[in-house]
Formats: sequence, C-alpha cells, structure tokens
Amino acid sequence: MSIFSMPVQIRWSDLDPNFHLRHAVYYDWAAMCRITYLQEKGLTPALMQKMNFGPIIFREEAIFRKEVCYNDLISVNLQLIKARRDYSRWTIRQEIIRNNEIRCAIVTIDGAWLNVIDRKLIIPPVEAIHVYELMSLNENFQWTD
Repeated sequence: MSIFSMPVQIRWSDLDPNFHLRHAVYYDWAAMCRITYLQEKGLTPALMQKMNFGPIIFREEAIFRKEVCYNDLISVNLQLIKARRDYSRWTIRQEIIRNNEIRCAIVTIDGAWLNVIDRKLIIPPVEAIHVYELMSLNENFQWTD
C-alpha cells in the first residue's frame, strides 16, 4: 500500500521573522493532509456531520529537524503507527518532506472518534473503519489491543 502524500504551498504569511516556517504551520499542514486523505477516501466532513461523528485528538506533537524556507517544495504524508483493532483509537505519524528527500518535521497524533451529539467516544461506523483499513501502515505498526 503506497503512502498517502500531498504537496503544500508555502505562503508568505507562513513565515516567521527569521524567514522560515512558523511552528504552527506544520500542525496546520498535518491536519490538512489528514482531512484530505479522509475526504479522498469518501469520509467527507459532510458525511461525518450527517452521521454525527468526527475525529478528535488527544495529543499532537511535532519534532522539528530541518528548516523550511519560502521557495522549498514541500509534501506531507501520513501513516498509521498504532490502532485498536476496531479503530476506535489510533496514532498517525506524518512527515513534512522538503524537495522529495529531506525530512523537516515529524508530526504524531493520538486520536479517537467522537459522537458529536452525545459527546462520547465511540467505535467508528464502518465507513471510517474502511478508510483506516486502507491507510498505509508504518513499518513499526502495532495493534494496541
């Protein structure tokens, strides 16, 4: 299974006074990549709203390795690194890659699914399970139950 990856464009407003990427932009790009992946696999925000559920994040961490500057070519990818077998809890690792080879940052999130009416954690509907079954697994992937 190939790793989902998407290009992102650096905007002038993404830069800090040192002319490299502001730290919060890494998190924004990671979130955009995750939602783009879900949407491309059919798990759209409209469907989640109709079914009254959505993803939530318990922890989000970035490790910054190399600078990202204005004219760099950037892509963001994602892989599943941990999950319960029912996909009710999961950990996703994302890399911010410069010029197709240099790992600039690693963003890791721990998340789950929330029923937005009851405000309780849930086992996701089959539509979400199917999308997570299609997600590329990291070489160190592990089931957590």
